[in-house]
Amino acid sequence: MPKLRRDGVEIHYEVHGSGPTLLLTHGYSSTGEMWQGQIEALSKNHELVLWDMRGHGRSDYPDGQSAYSEAATVADMAALLDEVGADSAIVGGLSLGGYMSLAFYRAYPERVRALLIIDTGPGFRKDDAREAWNRRAHGTGDRFEREGLGVLKSFSRERADASHRDASGLARAARGMLTQHDARVIESLPDIRVPSLVVVGADDTPFLAASDYMAAKIPGARKVVIPAAGHAVNIDQPQAFIEAVLPFLDSLDATAAREVAS
Repeated sequence: MPKLRRDGVEIHYEVHGSGPTLLLTHGYSSTGEMWQGQIEALSKNHELVLWDMRGHGRSDYPDGQSAYSEAATVADMAALLDEVGADSAIVGGLSLGGYMSLAFYRAYPERVRALLIIDTGPGFRKDDAREAWNRRAHGTGDRFEREGLGVLKSFSRERADASHRDASGLARAARGMLTQHDARVIESLPDIRVPSLVVVGADDTPFLAASDYMAAKIPGARKVVIPAAGHAVNIDQPQAFIEAVLPFLDSLDATAAREVAS
C-alpha cells in the first residue's frame, strides 16, 4: 500500500479509479476502511483517494502531542493531493473528516472544486460551548489511555469495527485534532464559493441542527437527510447514501463538461 511521508510521519492512503479527484476523510477513531462499501460506486467516474489520519489505522502514530493538530491534518490533505498529482479535488468527509474538509477549504480554497460534508459540525462560535466540547475530547483521550481500544466497541458503527495498532494515537488525536481553539471555521461558512452537499442521518440527533446551520450559511448548499441512519450514515444506509451523493457528483461533472465545451 502506498505511503506518503511528511515531516517524518508516514500517512497511509489508497487510490481507486480515475477521473476528477475525490478526497474523502474518515471520522475520529475510524479509518479509511469506513468507505469500503462506497468504493465501487464512487470510483467509477472519479479518482477516489482514501486515507488514514495520523494516529489512526495504518498511518504512523507519532509520539509527540504537537504532531496532532488541525493544521497538521490540513497539511497532510494538501500533501496527499500533491502526491496524486491533483491541483484541486472534491473534498469531503464524515464528522471530524467533514470538519477538516471545511478547514481545508478555509486554508486552500483554490484547491477545492466542491465540498461533501457528512454528519459533521462546523465548530462553535461561543467560547463556553467550545470549552465544553474540548473537555469531552480530553475525556475521550483519557479514556483511551485507561481502557485501550476496547473503548471503540461503545462507539458508532464506523468506529466500532475500526482497526488500529494501539490506542496511543487516538488519545493524542483526541487532544490535538478533535479539540478546537477558535471560531474561524464556522465563521468562514458564508465565504464558501463552491458547490456543497450536506448529508446527515435522520437519527444523528447531535448533528441535525449543525447540518441545518451549515446548509443555511453555505451559499447554495444542498442538504439531504437520510432516514433510518445514525452517525455512520454511509454504513447504516449505504444505498441511500450513494443515491444522495452520486447526483451531486454528476452535476459537478456536467458543469465541468459545459465549461470545457464553452
